[in-house]
Amino acid sequence: MTEIEKTYNPQTMEQSWYHTWESRGYFLPKGHGHSYSIMLPPPNVTGSLHMGHGFGFTLIDVLIRYHRMCGMNTLWQTGTDHAGIATQMVVERQLNLQGKTRHDLGRETFVEKVWEWKQESGGNITRQLRRLGTSMDWTRERFTMDENLSHAVRKVFIELYDQGLIYRGKRLVNWDPVLLTAISDLEVVNTEEEGKLWHIRYPLVDSSEYVIVATTRPETMLGDVAVAVHPDDERYKHLIGQQVKLPLTERTIPVIADHYVDPLFGTGCVKITPAHDFNDYAIGNRHNLEPINIFTPTANLNENTPKAYQGLDKLKAREKIISDLQAQQLLEKIVNHKLKVPRGDRSHAVIEPYLTFQWYVKSKILAEPAILAVKNGDIKFVPENWDKTYFQWMNNIEDWCISRQLWWGHRIPIWYDNEGKTYAGQNEADVRKRHQLPADFHLRQDEDVLDTWFSSALWPFSSLGWPAETDDLRIFFPTNVLVTGFDIIFFWVARMIMMSLKFMKQVPFREVYITGLIRDAEGHKMSKSKGNVLDPIDLIDGITLDELVTKRTYGLMQPAMAEKIEKATRKEFPQGIPSYGTDALRFTFCSVASYTRDIRFDTSRLAGYRNFCNKLWNASRYVIMNTEGHDTGSHDRPMTFSLADKWILSRLQNTIQDAHREIKQYRFDLYAQALYDFTWNEFCDWYIELSKPILTSSESTEEMLRGSRHTLLNVLETLLRLLHPIIPFITEEIWQRLKPLVNKKGESIMLEHYPEADEKYLDQAAVKELEWLKTIIVAIRTIRSEMNIAPSKMLTVLMRKGSDTDKNYYSRQQHFLHTLAKIASCQWLKPDETPPQSATAFVGDLEIFIPMAGLINKEEETARIAKEMAKMQKELVVIENKLKNSHFVDKAPSEVVEKERARLQDIILTLSKLESQRDALINMA
Repeated sequence: MTEIEKTYNPQTMEQSWYHTWESRGYFLPKGHGHSYSIMLPPPNVTGSLHMGHGFGFTLIDVLIRYHRMCGMNTLWQTGTDHAGIATQMVVERQLNLQGKTRHDLGRETFVEKVWEWKQESGGNITRQLRRLGTSMDWTRERFTMDENLSHAVRKVFIELYDQGLIYRGKRLVNWDPVLLTAISDLEVVNTEEEGKLWHIRYPLVDSSEYVIVATTRPETMLGDVAVAVHPDDERYKHLIGQQVKLPLTERTIPVIADHYVDPLFGTGCVKITPAHDFNDYAIGNRHNLEPINIFTPTANLNENTPKAYQGLDKLKAREKIISDLQAQQLLEKIVNHKLKVPRGDRSHAVIEPYLTFQWYVKSKILAEPAILAVKNGDIKFVPENWDKTYFQWMNNIEDWCISRQLWWGHRIPIWYDNEGKTYAGQNEADVRKRHQLPADFHLRQDEDVLDTWFSSALWPFSSLGWPAETDDLRIFFPTNVLVTGFDIIFFWVARMIMMSLKFMKQVPFREVYITGLIRDAEGHKMSKSKGNVLDPIDLIDGITLDELVTKRTYGLMQPAMAEKIEKATRKEFPQGIPSYGTDALRFTFCSVASYTRDIRFDTSRLAGYRNFCNKLWNASRYVIMNTEGHDTGSHDRPMTFSLADKWILSRLQNTIQDAHREIKQYRFDLYAQALYDFTWNEFCDWYIELSKPILTSSESTEEMLRGSRHTLLNVLETLLRLLHPIIPFITEEIWQRLKPLVNKKGESIMLEHYPEADEKYLDQAAVKELEWLKTIIVAIRTIRSEMNIAPSKMLTVLMRKGSDTDKNYYSRQQHFLHTLAKIASCQWLKPDETPPQSATAFVGDLEIFIPMAGLINKEEETARIAKEMAKMQKELVVIENKLKNSHFVDKAPSEVVEKERARLQDIILTLSKLESQRDALINMA
């Protein structure tokens, strides 16, 4: 007896199956067939799985499992990123708890500490990826700081440097005054905050006139080098070229004209501070203005400011500057003003545009072939509209700042001599050899490390062994597709394309599938400060309310914010989060993976896909219980296939075709929906129900029984293979129970072939006839439901009119119809014959009557309907009044208003149906 438990319990099977798959090497390329490869976007080694990871990595795994089952030599190359800033911060915090800093240890010892942390604690995210069911080749796991990858990084730097494509220069960068390093735009979070706009008078030299400049950062005025106006602004044309006194200083600065200035904003006069504002920096370059840096690396005022302000923190300097301006009657007014404040995503410090020496890549030269690669179709974006975003950035690309002032990372392979001359090399010995320098020639290495995105840009080929000419490179490069979010098209996607074309002379991937970003059910971005972050593992395993509250409020510095988040969490998840299992989560991810930019993740959908898994489990129990120990046509004995058998086999072929089409177009939502609809509606609901009359009827022949059992088994087995890429655990569990019944010898469903459609099973006539049967059954069941007739009550049915096809279908399928619609008798009336008082349904020209006499209690049913209508009318008035309230419509979130409007339409429709039922009862004899 092939046992299958009554209750589906994902916790008992998921981790066990994953261990089996991994330990038996099923994730490894099989060494034959056309290659198919995907690079895992390497998550930070410090990180834990978040919803974006869970979503994107699930989609990759669906592709990998699908192509593996299609017989391709499949590789999912995995690994993690060393995450320079994040990792250094983790280890520094540990040192701080011991009362130490990295400077107490020194660079070499600190880096050793980081490596120790990585070995002990850096594998959390890989453990979580296993929980998600990702079938990546763990034997090839890479780390961006592995020696062979580090060698590749140094080689690329050296070659670009030798070709003049890497240089060191003094330019404006995003500077974190807490971490004391330059950071990328991606690491800057612009938050809307309440601030002020200070209007300051700048007196003209030798005149009683002055111009008024509005600024949100008055402390930066000490670094002003000009005041700019629009060249066509009639108010200020006469001032262009004149000098103004820079308040609180001994300097004068010119009034210049520049089209960047918006005459309608503020006063139409703009202070120009090139060393502390990116737009001002560009204006300064256009007008050959020398920038003046007024900050130290920690954002204190430096020696380039008047002595009264030197050494002050910028906020304390702001207070003193405002006070001094007021004392000199140079402050016109102060107004409240909302502004975007750039903060570091790690330190939360206000990020300063800061003028400093950094290393840069000349990006325009590298961008040209990368632009062409997309234009001529070597790389295709999906959805294709993302190529516009790509072109916009690439056509306006700036030089790339690649240096960071950290200790953890790929140290820049540049050495300096005593004269400041630079030498590039893999190490000091290589530098001396390349440049024929004697052993006693003094060299010191650059202190900076490379931006993490630099090593990530090489990931598609460095992870496969480059610069060595490996078999993996030959077989799996270029990769087939990159799956990633749109937020890193600039930072990662474009740079991988540039680097691959430069060093491999090939594109890194043929397609780029851009996913939307996961947001919460209300459309808000998931963030810790909002308290709406979901951990995929919590959705898989479940979490109590108290544990969830603790998790969401942990580490929040502001008690008011923690209280707000706790209140929202208790309202949203009053019972905590139940365990849904991995398969339900994966199906939910696929179901929402449309081409849209933002994807709302509503946890209520998880319950639906958990129910789907239950439905599949119970249907499989039914199939096994009704086929095991019986002749299922496996010994070439004759079989007769019923209409239901022919219909489900034909619909299965259509579903297989849909599955292949949608997954090749990266429409995971349509792929999931096609499989869901076939599984739930056609196989589990209709076909299994249609099989019961055959399996239980004494009139069924052995050939008919054999045909139905054969169909039940083989459609289910095919369906499990169709579903496997999305829900791997439950399909493996059921398939293992099923395989002896279908004579399968394979070790795992994941190694079986993905189904291919067989045209010989396509039968449109059978589909048309069975759809007619379904329509009649549904029509009769609808009458039963609307008239509140007990499901077990046998009905008398009358039919009138209809076509010859209707009568032929009825003649052939009356056994199915009578059994499933619970019909005691059915009679065809003459076209002009009047039926008794009946509930009526119409299917085309066919009229269906169910005489009501003796079926229901007229008075009781009328009273029940009246009570239901009164309840609906009461709710209708409440919603109508709410929607008439302009305060509600204008102030409430649009999603809430639309929900109320949709509910209003539902109530109106329901009331209409109830009125029809009431009228039919009243008219009954």
